Amino acid sequence: MATETPETLQAEIAAQNNLINDLRKQQADNVLIEEHRKRVGELKKALALLQGGGSKDGKKKGERLLLKTPKGTRDYGPGEMFCREHVERVVKECFTTYGGACLDTPVFERKDILAGKYGEDAKLIFDLKDQGGEELALRYDHTVPLARYLAMNGAINTQSKLWQVGKVYRRDNPVMSKGRMREFSQADFDISGVWDPMIPDAELISLLCTILTRLEVGEFIVKMNHRKILDGIFEVCGVPPEKIRTISSAVDKLDKMAWAEVKKEMTEEKGLDPAAADKIGEYVKHKGGPELLEQLKADEALMANASAKHGIEEMGILFALLKSYKVLDKISFDLSLARGLDYYTGIIYEAIVEASAPPGFKSANAFASSSSAPSTGDTSAAPAPSKKKAAKKAAGQEDEEEEIDESQVGVGSIAAGGRYDNLVGMFTAAAAGDGKKAPGLPCVGVSIGLDRIFAIVWPKWVAKGMRSKETMAYVMAAGDGLLQERVELVQELREAGIKTDFLFKNKPKLPAQFAAGERDEVPFAIILGGDELKQGLVTVKEQKWELVDGKKAKIESADKGVKVKRDELVQWLKQTSTFQEWSSGRWL
Repeated sequence: MATETPETLQAEIAAQNNLINDLRKQQADNVLIEEHRKRVGELKKALALLQGGGSKDGKKKGERLLLKTPKGTRDYGPGEMFCREHVERVVKECFTTYGGACLDTPVFERKDILAGKYGEDAKLIFDLKDQGGEELALRYDHTVPLARYLAMNGAINTQSKLWQVGKVYRRDNPVMSKGRMREFSQADFDISGVWDPMIPDAELISLLCTILTRLEVGEFIVKMNHRKILDGIFEVCGVPPEKIRTISSAVDKLDKMAWAEVKKEMTEEKGLDPAAADKIGEYVKHKGGPELLEQLKADEALMANASAKHGIEEMGILFALLKSYKVLDKISFDLSLARGLDYYTGIIYEAIVEASAPPGFKSANAFASSSSAPSTGDTSAAPAPSKKKAAKKAAGQEDEEEEIDESQVGVGSIAAGGRYDNLVGMFTAAAAGDGKKAPGLPCVGVSIGLDRIFAIVWPKWVAKGMRSKETMAYVMAAGDGLLQERVELVQELREAGIKTDFLFKNKPKLPAQFAAGERDEVPFAIILGGDELKQGLVTVKEQKWELVDGKKAKIESADKGVKVKRDELVQWLKQTSTFQEWSSGRWL
C-alpha cells in the first residue's frame, strides 16, 4: 500500500465530500451517507496526525505549510471590499440619518457576561482559554455587549440611540456562499430608555426598510411577531412554563423545516404533549397583516390571557405607526416567528428575501399566501435534523461536524431584532448582588447581517458592471518621464479631492501606463507632454468600458483626448458627469 501523504488524504477527503453531496441529491439512505461521513472524519483525523507530529510547532521538518483561512472565515479581494464598503457606507448613513451615535465594544467579553443569554444557541459561542486569570469568549452579537455597556454606566442614560458595526463570532456550520460564516459582520442599531409604547419599535422597522430599499436587495418582507402573544399562545395551548423557551426555539425552525418535523422535535425530543403541539399548530399557521390582529382579538381564550392581550394591544399601536411610516406593505404578521434567543420580551422581527429559504422549501416562503394548515412543505432540500442526529449516533459520530451541501441551503434572514427590556437590568442586578435593587433599562434593537446582504448584492454588483476601485484619474507622461511634473500634478489633484494614481517608474513607456490605468478601470487618463506643459496644457482622454457576454471590455476609441488648461484641470474634471455620479459606484 502506498504511503499516505497530506496531498493524497486531502484528495480523498474531497472525493468523499463530493460523493456525499451526490448521495444527498439522489436522496440516498441516511445510514449510507453517514458511513461516508464517518470515513471523512477518519481521513481528517489521519490528516491531522500526519500534519501534527515531528516538531515543537506541530509540523514535520520540511513539511509544506497549508495556506488557507480557518473554517468559516474568508478573505475578500479589492473588488469585493469595494462592494462591502458600499454596503457598510449605506447602512452607516441611514444610522446617522435616524439620529444614531456610534459605539464600539471589545471583540471579546468575559465569559460570564455572555453565559445564559442565548438559550440553545449558547453552544455556538467561541470560548477562549484562560487569559491572565480571565475566562473569555468571542462576542456572539452586539446586543449583550451593549447591555453590559449600559449597565456599566449605571443604566441611567434613559434615552439613547446607539449603533455598532463590527465582527461577531459563532461556531456554526458555515455556508460560505450564503454568507453564513463563523466570523462575520453585523450592524446594530438600538434604542434604549422609557418611551411611549411602540414608537421606538416602529422607528427601527422604518429604519430597517429604508436600509434594505437603498441597498437594492430585491423584494423583501419583514416578518413580525410579539413574544407576549407567542407566550400567551403557549400558555393557552398547555405548554408548561419551564418548556416555553425550548418550545419557542422549536417553532422558530418553521422557516427551515416542515410542521411535521417541528412537531416531532417538540413531542419526541422536548417532551411536549402531542395535543398541546396540535393546538400550537393551529395558531402558528397564520400570517397576514392588521386583519390577523382582528382575528386574534376575536379569540376569547387568547384575549383572556394577560400576556397575549397585552401583546395584541401593542401590535395594534404598532400597525397604526407603520402605516404613517408608509412601510405597512413590507410587513408580514407571522405567528410562527419565535426568535430563539432568551432575552427577547416584546416585539420580534426578521427581514427575509426570496433567497432566504432553502431551494424547494416553499413553506418557508413568506411571499406566498398564508396557508390554512400548518406547513407540510417539501423538505427534501433540508433533511430533518432529528434523523440526522439519530444516524450520527448510529455511526458513532456525534462529535463530528457535518459537511453541508451549500446548494441546498438558503441565505436565511438578512436582518433581525426585537425588544429586550430585561437584559440591562439582569446585568445591574447581578452586579449589585443578591437581594439588592438595581435599575433596569428597556431596549429595542435591530441587527443587520452584512455578509448575508453581501451574498445577495455582490452578484448583482458584478452583473451591473460596478467598479472595483475609486481611482478616477491616472497621470501619465508621453516621451520623457517628466517624473517631477507627474508627481506635482498627482498631489494637486489629490489635494482637490480627486483620487489619483501614477506609475512608479522614472521613464515609463506610454502603453505600460495606459495598461496600468486600465487595470484599475480609471476613467480619466491625463497625459503630460513637454511641449504642451510649456503652453500650460494637458491632454485628458476619457476611457469607458462595456459589458460583453457578462465581462467588462474597454470601448476602443480613436479619440486622442481633449486639451485642457493645466490650471483649469481640477475644475474641468469636477464638472464632468463622471465625477458627479462617482459616488453611485457604477462603472462607466
